[in-house]
Amino acid sequence: MNCKKNNFFCLIFFVSALVFFSFKPSYDGGSGQIKVMILTNYGVIKIKLYNETPLHRDNFAKLVKEHYFDSLLFHRVIQNFMIQGGDPDSKRALPEKTLGDGGPPYTIPAEINPKLFHKKGVLAAAREGDLDNPKQASSGSQFYIVQGKVFTDSLLQIQAKRITKMKLFNEIINRTENQKLLEQYKSFAKVGNPDSLKYVNDLIDVQLQKELPNVTPYTFSDEQKKAYTTIGGTPHLDGSYTVFGEVYEGLEVIDDIAMQPVERKTARPIKDIRILSVSIIP
Repeated sequence: MNCKKNNFFCLIFFVSALVFFSFKPSYDGGSGQIKVMILTNYGVIKIKLYNETPLHRDNFAKLVKEHYFDSLLFHRVIQNFMIQGGDPDSKRALPEKTLGDGGPPYTIPAEINPKLFHKKGVLAAAREGDLDNPKQASSGSQFYIVQGKVFTDSLLQIQAKRITKMKLFNEIINRTENQKLLEQYKSFAKVGNPDSLKYVNDLIDVQLQKELPNVTPYTFSDEQKKAYTTIGGTPHLDGSYTVFGEVYEGLEVIDDIAMQPVERKTARPIKDIRILSVSIIP
């Protein structure tokens, strides 16, 4: 889930430390979790934030207290996949404006937990892609909520193979000896040169196919399999993005939002879908 294109996004790491250690959130007395309510022009979504991801939990709660998300848009919506928001540039964006580059000048260190996966309704952090962000640090504000779809066992096996190959690809292309290939890959991707991009991709693929038989394949847990074959989700994102909460009320609102018409190239809804306010539930 790419969200920013410029380098300043990663420069002020110490700011994130101030965010994380200066904020003391309010916890729900019954569950020990922070719960938030997102009021949209399509209805209400209620989310509980995971204690297993304290950096993301505390940062999100801090932004909620500051009313950071109020009046922002769900600026990227893909049916059977996810709905994305949290870009401050979307607050007063004109209809034709491309969104997805805004956010505070810090990132959040990844808190990827294999027990927290991309089942339907989870809240996760958007981020730069692996080529520019090999440590998979999260955006300071942009997030997505999974809608996803239901998978069969055979389709899950295909997704597991996809995850295995992507992890190995990213490992190979970020090796010191492949720095020139990495720079070429990013350059060709930026200018949209598919033929040259394929050439570099094929060079990496030669190394990948050679090493793949010796790599431990990614496997889904029984809990993941049960969720993905019943309520659904987006399994190919597992292990690559930080999941830090889940919807406990309002899944039907996510479905409604995900069904709305969008621009073909940007996936921005043609009619604005606005986050009216976000608040911590007492």
